[in-house]
Amino acid sequence: MNDTTPDTTGDDSAGSEGNDSYGHKPFKRSKSHFPDRITADGRDGWPVEPGRYRLVVSRACPWASRALVSRRLLGLEEALSLAVADPIQDDRSWRFTLDPDGKDPVLGIHHLSEAYDARERDYPGGVSVPAIVDVPSGQLVTNDYQRITLDLATEWTALHRPGAPDLYPEPLRAEIDEVMEGIYRDINNGVYQCGFASSQQEYEEAYAALFARLDQVSARLADRRYLVGDTITEADIRLFTTLVRFDPVYHGHFKCNRNKLTEDPVLWAYARDLYQTPGFGDTVDFDHIKRHYYQVHTGINPTGIVPAGPDLSGWTTPHHREQLAGRPFGDGTPPAATVRDPAATF
Repeated sequence: MNDTTPDTTGDDSAGSEGNDSYGHKPFKRSKSHFPDRITADGRDGWPVEPGRYRLVVSRACPWASRALVSRRLLGLEEALSLAVADPIQDDRSWRFTLDPDGKDPVLGIHHLSEAYDARERDYPGGVSVPAIVDVPSGQLVTNDYQRITLDLATEWTALHRPGAPDLYPEPLRAEIDEVMEGIYRDINNGVYQCGFASSQQEYEEAYAALFARLDQVSARLADRRYLVGDTITEADIRLFTTLVRFDPVYHGHFKCNRNKLTEDPVLWAYARDLYQTPGFGDTVDFDHIKRHYYQVHTGINPTGIVPAGPDLSGWTTPHHREQLAGRPFGDGTPPAATVRDPAATF
């Protein structure tokens, strides 16, 4: 990361100064500074252990939302505790003001930056989510948003619930990786390249790549229920967390306005299918999403006004994707369902 680039390791993580700079400096997403892995054999010094680690997320952040979905689908709620940050940051970035006394009850800290400092004093980068913290030491373990969910699926298997799906099946990994790479480059990251572009040319190039990839994905999903194979995989999780934010945020706030998600019949039905699948929609909080993007990104929305729309009631309407071949959980079972009414979240 150079000093002219807003730190965007996971989501908006640079504090007030960095958020003011969005749209005024070249955009480049940084690599994760703390790429340690929590593995079954503990080869990085962090073995999988129930109750040892705490997952820190913002429900606003698409990268963190991947971990929320994976944790629910795999049934890791008891093994990996959860801390939810306030969607509105202050100058120290992610804070625990949703908790009593503004302090995480397990870690005993007011800001996620304190766990970063415990790991590396005077760390120069931004404080990003998702992050996993070692509870006994209070130290950050990893903020590798690209790797965390893959490891939850492959390294934490001894702690998965009975009937948990295989989100990264070995025979399909090459295809999943290929599909995810294009989705990451042009869609997951592409919406940010549009929204934080500092020149017309930069914006138009990102806009063209975004919608070309969305068209490609829509064509791929026209006759298949899921992106790879006939069950939900990591690829679907990564696409969903961008699609669910598209109309509330990216279409207007990030100028991704060729069309809305609701105007693409295939992608809209696909997104509703996932939203209505236990583990997806019940992790979504449109209130957090909208307040974060519109109130934190002062560089591109200096008024901080949060739009009243769009109408969210369509998320629970029939999608008819069950008519396509495919079983969400394969031979497994869904997690216990909880209901989140999208219309009631804002």
